[in-house]
Amino acid sequence: MRQRQASQDARRAREFESFVAGAAGRLLHAATLLTAEAPDDNPRARRLLTLSLAHTYACWDRLRGEDPYDRTRQYLATRFARGAWHQYGGLGGARPHATSPLASLGPQERLVVVLRLYEGVAEEQTAALLGLPTERVHTICDRATATLLHPPRGPAPAVRGAKVAAS
Repeated sequence: MRQRQASQDARRAREFESFVAGAAGRLLHAATLLTAEAPDDNPRARRLLTLSLAHTYACWDRLRGEDPYDRTRQYLATRFARGAWHQYGGLGGARPHATSPLASLGPQERLVVVLRLYEGVAEEQTAALLGLPTERVHTICDRATATLLHPPRGPAPAVRGAKVAAS
């Protein structure tokens, strides 16, 4: 009996190691985009990924045909949302790294953009995962995409020496 259990544990470990070898890079990149950290300095993203992989390993035997990547991505997203909510009092006040490509977005916008555009999750699935109406997810994604494509400008620089003509 012990030999059988040891054999099953070894198989489980090999399967999980194989999954991690194939998926960890993409999941780490998604976590780095979510946390808006620099790609070479991303301790929050690494911690988020480690917690997500640990959760997936803990329920590995219960997956029964379910895609482990989807399960890990789902836990990664919900863990990020919950962490942002508790750390910043809502999904509105994260402090992103200045060099992150998604630094101009808030945490909720980053979450929707990463799920919808980077991971390719359908609008309805994203809405169900986040507990939002589909229209809200669509609006958040549109607004975030517009912000990324057309970043807000600062105040116009003053022109020196220009005289204003009185009418």
